Amino acid sequence: MPTPALMLDRAILEHNISAMAAKARRLGVHLRPHVKTHKCLEVARLQRDAGAAGITVATMVEARDFAADGWDDITWAFPLVPSRLGEVVDLARRITLRVLVDSEVAAERLAAAAREAGLTIHVWLEVDCGYHRSGVDPAAEASVALARWLDTAEGLAFDGILTHAGHAYHARDRAELVRIAAQERDAMVGFAGRLRAAGVRVPSVSIGSTPSMAAHEVLTGIDEVRPGNYAFYDYMQVSAGVCRPEDVAVSVLASVVSHQPGAGQVIVDAGALAMSKDLGHGDAYGPGRGLGPLYQGLTGAALDPTASLVNVSQEHGFVAGPRPSDVEGRFPVGAPVRIMPNHSCLTAALFDEYHVVEGGAVTQHWKILRGR
Repeated sequence: MPTPALMLDRAILEHNISAMAAKARRLGVHLRPHVKTHKCLEVARLQRDAGAAGITVATMVEARDFAADGWDDITWAFPLVPSRLGEVVDLARRITLRVLVDSEVAAERLAAAAREAGLTIHVWLEVDCGYHRSGVDPAAEASVALARWLDTAEGLAFDGILTHAGHAYHARDRAELVRIAAQERDAMVGFAGRLRAAGVRVPSVSIGSTPSMAAHEVLTGIDEVRPGNYAFYDYMQVSAGVCRPEDVAVSVLASVVSHQPGAGQVIVDAGALAMSKDLGHGDAYGPGRGLGPLYQGLTGAALDPTASLVNVSQEHGFVAGPRPSDVEGRFPVGAPVRIMPNHSCLTAALFDEYHVVEGGAVTQHWKILRGR
């Protein structure tokens, strides 16, 4: 097989999808998976078969692509981009499209566009539950005022409040992960209660991240969750204790292209444009792990105890270990290697298709919808 190639183990994928769907049912919440991880119609169909009634997307391109495949309830989980308002209106004529705002300016422009088009557009108020990336402060009076405005604005259907606990990816151990997950839940339930006490309707409370979902065991007061990475997982999730190596559904097959004697490293054909340059969060991945560990062999989930992908340039990947002897004599030119991505969402976005593996053989090729 020409390399680099993105491999997808169907059995692991289906297990991951089934397990998260079962957990959502057990916790009594709706599952609206984030498809930015896989950007693939076939994977989304498996999620729909497992019970997902709607999906989350990161871009309007994703929204259009998945709407064309029959998805009619889509949340665009990104602060409203004003230059995309024409596209929002066009898609909202055909499906239930839910958009995010966290400012008066965005809210007013969305409402004006909806009124001009003669539409009612669904809107979430994005809330900062501790990640400090985007979203309103749940403790601020201005946040209550904005929610009240959204609830009564002509042209808008207020869906409720939504957050993303992205800081759960920074957790260094299980205890910290549990703390962040509780912070995510409690911030949203508390803000919803504050809004309702002020006379503002809150139809739904939406949270979501794969690591925080791994920690949640009680979601009273939460209506839906939006994890995405769980379909594939990756080395960040393994390192944080969210999953096991054998739960990671994707890997990059590469070839050794250079091995200079005594260099203490070998070069593979999986560089930044195959693996990304995402080092993860902090130093939780151990010395020499860098951009992803190597698997031992072309099947199975055992990781190489020494060598890993430690650096990349655009098309070159550098494989090394703590000692030069860790690679000497082990990786001749032409040898295949398989690498677990540090961040599967970014890795998937760099390929055109998945090589779907079933029973040890590639049986299908699924397109990755990575258009901008």
